[in-house]
Amino acid sequence: MNGPQVLVLAKKPEPGRVKTRLCPPCTPEQAARVAAAALADTLATVTTATAGARVLVVDGDYPAPPGWTALAQRGGPLGDRLAAAFADTRAAGTAALLIGMDTPQLTVGQLDSAVRLLGASDGPDAVFGPADDGGWWTLGLRDPGHAEVLRTIPTSVADTGRLTLAALRRRGLRVHLLPRLRDVDTAADAHAVAAECPASSRFAAAVAAHVPTAAAAAHVPTATAAAHVPTATMAAAPVAAIVPTVAVAAGVPSPTAVAR
Repeated sequence: MNGPQVLVLAKKPEPGRVKTRLCPPCTPEQAARVAAAALADTLATVTTATAGARVLVVDGDYPAPPGWTALAQRGGPLGDRLAAAFADTRAAGTAALLIGMDTPQLTVGQLDSAVRLLGASDGPDAVFGPADDGGWWTLGLRDPGHAEVLRTIPTSVADTGRLTLAALRRRGLRVHLLPRLRDVDTAADAHAVAAECPASSRFAAAVAAHVPTAAAAAHVPTATAAAHVPTATMAAAPVAAIVPTVAVAAGVPSPTAVAR
């Protein structure tokens, strides 16, 4: 059996298309900067962790770090896109572990542990990481073909995780439960997750700069929401100017020295 590959399901961090539940208190531009930072931290973690291969399965035109493979997402509903990500990267004798871009607090140690379990000859058939909101933050399958079950499971509901776990077990899979993590949907989530990140985290820095606390948001009139951004220059700057680009985020140089 080859070493498990790690898939990152992500969306190009464009204003109005990512982290919309952060708005308000954030502007769409601020939310996109937070999403870009979360993706940058996630890619850096996966680049450092052990993996047989690394694949960025992306919605939109977004470059993968050096040494990675980039693959366009396919399908409509999220369940279809998840199943397609496993199907389109499937290789004989190779397990796959999929994560998103909403858990930037994920550590190399946590990821290595999941990959090691999935790759062990006496390991489980699947690893599953539940999320605090009732969903899940990772799914790893020794046989990626079992991901077809994801097409039948409703997503973004309070019992998505429970339904997914039950469906896997109905298939007779031995599932190892990983630690529960909080993913980033709301401003409260963003601040809670940022507090779990290391001081070097791009996500934590982006949250501090662009996500008002509940107390601060309560004192800022809607008409002056743009004042949440520290300076007018930063407010006008594109996402790429605020958050390091992929290769820098991953700690890997590139020819141009260059983000659920």
